Amino acid sequence: MAHIGERATLTILREQPFGLFLDAGDELGEVLLPRREMPVKWHIGGEVDVFLYHDSEDRPVATLKHPKAMPGEFAYLECLQITGVGAFLDWGLPKDLLLPFREQKERLEVGKSYVVHVHVDHASGRIIATRRLNKYLNQSPANYTPGQEVSVVLYGKTELGYKAIIEGKHSGVLFGNEVFRRLRAGEKTTAYVVQVRPDGKIDLSLYAPGRAKVDDLETRIEEELKQRGGFWALCDSSPAEEIHKALGVSKKAFKQATGALFKKRQISIGDDGIRLTE
Repeated sequence: MAHIGERATLTILREQPFGLFLDAGDELGEVLLPRREMPVKWHIGGEVDVFLYHDSEDRPVATLKHPKAMPGEFAYLECLQITGVGAFLDWGLPKDLLLPFREQKERLEVGKSYVVHVHVDHASGRIIATRRLNKYLNQSPANYTPGQEVSVVLYGKTELGYKAIIEGKHSGVLFGNEVFRRLRAGEKTTAYVVQVRPDGKIDLSLYAPGRAKVDDLETRIEEELKQRGGFWALCDSSPAEEIHKALGVSKKAFKQATGALFKKRQISIGDDGIRLTE
């Protein structure tokens, strides 16, 4: 059984001047694959893999293309136009994706991009987008472990830092005082779980925790010192932004690594920078 908002492998029934008709089962019946979408090689009775959605006249239609986001996913999409029914977003298909006014938290602007959730609207059966993200985030307890590497999409900013969607399911926070580069809504990046709090809130970091991170950073600092002839004008008193720009890490991580190298007597630390020891 084929459904709107899914990919399906359908049988080719017949050809018409405007395309191929596919067998989409009892629920959708015969669905058109427009001529501009037809594969180079095909035959009656053969099969084709398509995505199913509605065209501009609200009829089920097939496409060979993949949308930028499938129903059930979050995505960062550009607003192309605003009409009397809502905003239309670019999701990579011939018919743009509707974000109804009722699903908007703020007025959108043409040319700007927004994080949205894509889903099939139960009332209309259409695929739409929403800015009301919390409704579609998993509220059940998260089963992440401290130090776990996760994929995140940033979707907002608070007084504490940046809100992030973790693995397309849960919400977490990257604390602003531990972020040393510019972040933007919609950005996809790797983060690390710091902790899952008793109230279910999840703290995140852009930096991997533990000894492995320090060991790796120690090696990078030593290699950089060698490339610089044994001296680097970077030290504990250097601004956090300067350290992050040079190494992509926090000032705390830098001090941990240089402290470990100092204890091993591999570097000396001065007011003007760090030096390799002989």
